[in-house]
Formats: sequence, structure tokens, C-alpha cells
Amino acid sequence: MSRNLQTSGKLRPVDLARRHGLSTQAVRNYEEAGILPTAERTASGYRVCTPLHERALAAFLALVPGHGHATATAVMQAVNRDAVDEAFQLIDESHDRLLHDRRTLRAVEDALRGLTAESAGSDAAGFRQMFIGPLAEELGVRPATLRKWEAAGLVRPRRDPVTRYRVYEPADVRDAHLVHQLRRGGHLLERIAPLITQVRTAGGLEPLEGALRDWRGRLSDRGRAMLRGAAALDAYLVQRG
Repeated sequence: MSRNLQTSGKLRPVDLARRHGLSTQAVRNYEEAGILPTAERTASGYRVCTPLHERALAAFLALVPGHGHATATAVMQAVNRDAVDEAFQLIDESHDRLLHDRRTLRAVEDALRGLTAESAGSDAAGFRQMFIGPLAEELGVRPATLRKWEAAGLVRPRRDPVTRYRVYEPADVRDAHLVHQLRRGGHLLERIAPLITQVRTAGGLEPLEGALRDWRGRLSDRGRAMLRGAAALDAYLVQRG
């Protein structure tokens, strides 16, 4: 088990830090957060790390690009408390989010390709009518963010005449997904507004080709990063025994 493996090959936190371009404090923080196994201490209180700690650090750093810091942290914490199935579930959920993003991209592309001057406001194949709460949850944003996008003219939900609730028609949901992905790509709201306007006026794919290409590229990069993270995590699991 890992406890026995930690007795071989003594390393200092500074050694791990230098090998991965980190500060020594970052390595200490990772141990305290449960990302690394608990290090033994010398009589003077100094941490004694081992190759197992280095393997754990390498696994964490490899997981971050594909899964994000929060998920990578949760995965390593689960592994280090021997809850490997929980770690695998977290990874599965992360892959599911990537698949959802791929399907969203495909739906946006299909919807945009089908736009015509007459149907620009209604052609949104692959999307369904939604209220603000479920749509915010699906996108992973707060309802206040959707209201901000509405104020900027990026989404235009109608109001139910009885309840006055916002109702996002399929075209509005399409636009919200598109705005969300463009925002994740670093585009400012003022840069997104003209693109959405062109989508609505049957501008077709041309004004969005660059953004869609970047979006596809980011998804591919995440997929590759997940593969690298999986390999590094497997190596850590093997060394833990």
C-alpha cells in the first residue's frame, strides 16, 4: 500500500516544487488540501516527501487542464482516502460535460446552417423551450447572468402573459448556449452582440466561423488533456498499489 511506498526515496517539498515549476508553498498547500498523500515529518517537523508524492503531484497537474482545478482536486482527494470509485465517478461526470459541450456545438452548427432570412428567429433544431432556472442550471451560470445577457440584447425571452415568467423559446436557448460558449472563449459581451445579431438576421455561419473553429479546438484540447490526465492518474494508482 502507499504507506509502505512512502518510505523509499526521500524528497523535500522544494524538490517537488522545482521539478514542476511550482512554489514550495504550493506543494505544502496541496498536501494540506489532500491532493497529495500526507507526508511524514522529521523530528524537527519538516515534511519528508517520496516518489509517491511526486507521482501524485504529476497526476494532479495532468488532470487540471482537462477537468479543471476543482474536479482534479476532488479526484485526488478521493483517491488519497481510498475512495477510488468516487474518483472514477467524478471523471465520468467530467467526460459527460465534455460530451454535452460537443453536442451543444453540433446543435449550434446545425441550427446556424439551417438559418434563412425567414426562419432566423425560429430555426433552432436540437433545443427546447425552457424557463430561466433550468436554462441557467444547464449552462452552469446564475439566473442573474441570463438577465444580464437579456439586458445586453443577447437573449430575448418572452414573458408568459399570466405568470410573467421568462420563457426561452428554442431559438433563445440556442442563442444562450452560443453566448455562453463565446464568453467561455474570452469574448466580451460587446463583441458577441454583433455576432448574435447576424445569426438572427440569417448571417449564416460565416461571421461565426472563427469562434466555432476555436470552440472545436478547445473541445479537442480538453479531450486530449483528459487522456493525458487519465494516464498520469493510472500511473499514480499503480504506484499506490
